[in-house]
Amino acid sequence: QDLAIGFGSRRLMEGISIEARSGELIALLGVNGIGKSTLLRTLAGMRPPLAGTITLNGRALERLSARERARQVAVVLTGRPAVGAMDVRSLVALGRHPWTGAFGRSTETDDHAVDDALRKAGAEHLAERSLAMCSDGECQKALIARALAQHTPVILLDEPTAFLDLPNRAAIVRMLKDIARQEQKAIIFSSHDLQLALDLCDRVMLMRRTGPLWHGTPQAALTSGELEQAFAGSGIRFDAGTGTHRFTP
Repeated sequence: QDLAIGFGSRRLMEGISIEARSGELIALLGVNGIGKSTLLRTLAGMRPPLAGTITLNGRALERLSARERARQVAVVLTGRPAVGAMDVRSLVALGRHPWTGAFGRSTETDDHAVDDALRKAGAEHLAERSLAMCSDGECQKALIARALAQHTPVILLDEPTAFLDLPNRAAIVRMLKDIARQEQKAIIFSSHDLQLALDLCDRVMLMRRTGPLWHGTPQAALTSGELEQAFAGSGIRFDAGTGTHRFTP
């Protein structure tokens, strides 16, 4: 509510008031450098807000301990994790740390949670493979599985489709939509894949150079002109009638 994000005295955006509901897949859109990653990190509690409040199921984020926050929000950042020769199953098991005891020992419940997360992310066949031997798409599935193993009502992802080809980008977004629906999770992901966001997401959030963050349905983003305004000057033309965009010469 009335959130301001940025670094020190530099505000990237203010007046952000949004709500993410269970079962929704929301795309966070905007040009490079506008603050999408900063907003996601602020929502996750990784950066302090410059103003405003963030609440999770009625509780102020800032009042939650690190363990409590990790039981509420899972985060998937861009790029490969620096985990050396770790295999995929071991990486996914890291998602259980907020739930294990003081000595971090896994139980049968944790093992089942890891198996379930691998299955839902379509990564069962990767369980014993070293992350160093995984493709970018396979690595992304492993990271999503780790977030699922964390058993949180909210998942935030920073450009989960970066560096992937079109079929794999579509597969990841469809997977996220299925997870949001079936697990009743609120999932927000930043992306530059405009068409995938418009075709598959329940809502979009638009970060603009001028004015506050806008949010609404993909269709409303198109017909209201908000999407065109958010990407003004980028050489993209939007067609509200067909729900598509084209690049101008």
